[in-house]
Amino acid sequence: MPVKHIPADYPDPHVLARVERELAHLPALVSAEETRRLRTALGQVAEGKAFLLQGGDCAESFKEFTPGNVRDTLRLLLQMAVVLTFAKGRPVVKIGRIAGQFAKPRSSPVETQGAITLPAYRGDNINGMGFTPQERMPDPERLLRAHQQSAATLELVRAFAREGYEALCDPQHWRIEHPLAAPIQDSLGFLRSLRSNPEEQHTGLDRLDFYTSHEALLLNVEEALTRLEPATGEWYDTSAHMLWIGERTRQLDGGHVEFMRGIQNPIGLKCGPGMDPDELLRLMDVLNPQAVPGKLVLIGRFGADKAAERLPRLMAATRRDGRPVVWSIDPMHGNTHTAHNGYKTRPFERILSEVRTFTQVATAEGVHPGGLHLEMTGQDVTECLGGARAVTEADLSRRYLTHCDPRLNAEQALQLAFLVAENLQTLRPAPAQAA
Repeated sequence: MPVKHIPADYPDPHVLARVERELAHLPALVSAEETRRLRTALGQVAEGKAFLLQGGDCAESFKEFTPGNVRDTLRLLLQMAVVLTFAKGRPVVKIGRIAGQFAKPRSSPVETQGAITLPAYRGDNINGMGFTPQERMPDPERLLRAHQQSAATLELVRAFAREGYEALCDPQHWRIEHPLAAPIQDSLGFLRSLRSNPEEQHTGLDRLDFYTSHEALLLNVEEALTRLEPATGEWYDTSAHMLWIGERTRQLDGGHVEFMRGIQNPIGLKCGPGMDPDELLRLMDVLNPQAVPGKLVLIGRFGADKAAERLPRLMAATRRDGRPVVWSIDPMHGNTHTAHNGYKTRPFERILSEVRTFTQVATAEGVHPGGLHLEMTGQDVTECLGGARAVTEADLSRRYLTHCDPRLNAEQALQLAFLVAENLQTLRPAPAQAA
């Protein structure tokens, strides 16, 4: 069975095998009970009763791992969730691209600079960014370091989530020019009151449930961290609550689909412009044969210029099929281009345009526009063009810190949340999908 985008050039297979055995004996990063709780929450999204916000780093790195960076990204996701909840009056399911999002598939296995060609950088859990033969050599020990960092990140996330209300209630975080900003700021006291009234029923803001996710690219790592739950006889990948299959690895006869069909975790499936309805329905048959609500999240990633043409037929197919799925949109990957100064970037307006097309198509097709999937950071980076401060190509070199793809900075991401919330307020509700 073919398995794509997994390094085959480790210098010593015996060292790799030893590391895989060590990973198999390490404690689980997440529990089966937490994963089931996420699946139930996503079931509510599939029914049109909640919204999904999934976001975080394009690729986590060893160098940028600090408590401050983790805190800032978590706080940003929580702020965005407040905005979206305020707009729709529905709970927001919060999932980070965090605590495991290291490896990245690459368009080319090599990189050339001048007369020198070396293996491409593939993520900190595989090799290093430095353009030297030593840095670009895959190192199995990096898999252990990535696991250690993931565990430390989860500890920080859980600690910050317990104290998250104070960060949300700081008025400085809502200084943005948008009509929704003022009423949210005026209601910040409401957030504080939730702590002292836990028995009251609210729209999800009384709980800071937060889940982790990453692309299930390195199947040897995912298999090492998959555990059998004796009480249920079910298998769970304990590396994250949710895993997704990328655009490059969704082959029906491929190893990634085969692995994902055997676990109980919620599964994301990237759906790009090359996917046709029959392929999507066949993948649904394999990945969620029992039509479990909340099990399958379809993540569109088309590009602003292709979404209106390619998305309707896929949404129409799932609506006619009737099985519960979550439809989400990744407006990042289809809107990437290289600026004149050589930096890879994404224009804010194209990102926003694809989200708006997504909500319009979903409404027209009678499908719930269920969520957002974003590459973003709580840091003040200059990687995506536009936004409230109008980042230009000349600004890109100022704080271009990503290890792979450009991310929305904190201000751009929060602005996007306000604009999406405003857009969602104008839509008529889509009918719930049949179970």
